[in-house]
Amino acid sequence: MSEDEHARRGIDLDKPNAARVYDYILGGQLNYAVDRMFAEQVLSAQPNARERARLNRQWLRRAIRFGMDQGIRQFLDIGSGMPTVGHVHEVAQAVDPKARVVYVDNEPVAVAHSEIVLEDNENAAMVHADAEFPDDVLEHDTTETMLDLDQPLMVVMALFVHFIPDSRDPARLIAAYRDALAPGSYLALSSATYEQQSEGTNRAVEMYKQSANPVTPRSADELRALVDGFEIVDPGIVFIPEWRPEEAHPNPSESGGLALVARKN
Repeated sequence: MSEDEHARRGIDLDKPNAARVYDYILGGQLNYAVDRMFAEQVLSAQPNARERARLNRQWLRRAIRFGMDQGIRQFLDIGSGMPTVGHVHEVAQAVDPKARVVYVDNEPVAVAHSEIVLEDNENAAMVHADAEFPDDVLEHDTTETMLDLDQPLMVVMALFVHFIPDSRDPARLIAAYRDALAPGSYLALSSATYEQQSEGTNRAVEMYKQSANPVTPRSADELRALVDGFEIVDPGIVFIPEWRPEEAHPNPSESGGLALVARKN
């Protein structure tokens, strides 16, 4: 892709982008040299970063299957990133091919490749929007066509909210989505945390300050405050591998993140 094409699509190659860095860490190909260089620096400070990404993706699958078990058949994935294996539509539609999924991201590479992956899937679509403006997401033609907001759905925020600093009021953001949901809807959220973490986590957070997407890790109490108005389901706010695991993890805190699923009553 030429420099002019990068500019036309709004792709900034001066700074690494979190979605593309995550794609590289997961072993994907949808990234650029600036992302790979940064990812290698993160891996140097935090050698288990690939394992952390894998654990988060496993949690996401469990959360989606939980939603399906509760009768949820429509999903809104905020900050969805790259279309890597095990994406929401693959998990949901393996249970019910008619399950509907809308992905939302503002990273042009993520959007472009998601559109390609979803081209032949009539029950999944990509919305190119900034999720920090909920009206732009919820009132988008694609969202309104694909999802029925009068019926329960699950909003997914997997490793998304830690990119929203306190100065941009993540509680207000989550509340805006909550208020648009029908009773019986769910929120599935995971976030980086400082709780029980090593110095490597601190170094990685400092590195992300040089990227396009600085990170704000949060404690369980801070996440609980962000989801006010939802009822957190069992087992509560726990380290990512501890959320309804299929098998026990020897050291859950090594995941570097906390996870929860909460219900709007």
